[in-house]
Amino acid sequence: MRTVLDGFAYLECPRWRDDRIWFVDFYTYRVFSAREDGSDLRVEAEVPQQPSGLGWLPDGRLLVVSMRDRSILRREADGTLVTHADLTSFTEHPLNDMLVDESGRAWVGNFGFDIMRGADIEPTVLIRVDPDGTAAVVADDLWFPNGMALTGGGVLVVGETVGNRMTAFDVAPDGSLTGRREWARFGPLPSSRVFAQALPQAVLTPDGCCLDTEGAIWVADAVGGRVARVREGGEILEEISPGESGPANVFACMLGGSDGRTLYLCAAPDFSEDLRRDAREGALLAVRVDVPRAGLP
Repeated sequence: MRTVLDGFAYLECPRWRDDRIWFVDFYTYRVFSAREDGSDLRVEAEVPQQPSGLGWLPDGRLLVVSMRDRSILRREADGTLVTHADLTSFTEHPLNDMLVDESGRAWVGNFGFDIMRGADIEPTVLIRVDPDGTAAVVADDLWFPNGMALTGGGVLVVGETVGNRMTAFDVAPDGSLTGRREWARFGPLPSSRVFAQALPQAVLTPDGCCLDTEGAIWVADAVGGRVARVREGGEILEEISPGESGPANVFACMLGGSDGRTLYLCAAPDFSEDLRRDAREGALLAVRVDVPRAGLP
């Protein structure tokens, strides 16, 4: 385990693109990228309403979630950001992670409830945004839809952070989702929707994730202080914890590097907005693994 970069507020949504590791810092409102070793760090965009999920259209233009105003922004060739999709009519709560497929369709989750204030859990929807910016709800009853992975065979796997599970869908050519099923179940749904009572029932809280060539998914456990490599069905094949190498908790991960075997981890002491906003304890860590990346993001 090594520290690639540190001194950030709260990092999320790492992506590997153009031989660079990309990520966002929630509370400094910036999108960054750097070389594999952390050198040549640069600001790619500034998102005043808080950036989250990242992806790219087929022509290479960047898409970035703007959480608080519930929109998807698009970076034009001259670097300006414009609104790609306004999703305010779909949810009252902040948008979250996003996966953009090879055709430019974006799959976007949202909080569903005010997690930072400990409100009761409310299941919510998954939104699909087409390349022209039109949007539709494609799934509901998701317990905090968060990180997603898309296999080469067209299976979309969605982590449900407060649901103890990852749910899979088959993606039809028209972008509709069918064949809903549990891809991995780590425990039962919480017996209470009171957040303070539900969180201790979590076995694994799926956050950001990525796929490898053996079909396993590395997933960050948002309150478990680890990333876990999970096989379909829920078997945990490997676990990695930051230990003394960095902050105790991991909130997202991404396979990248020149051979696809560097697992990048977005780490911070906790996910509390009140504590992270003014602190600079967030870090990007990395560890080498055996099986390279596959699929998306």
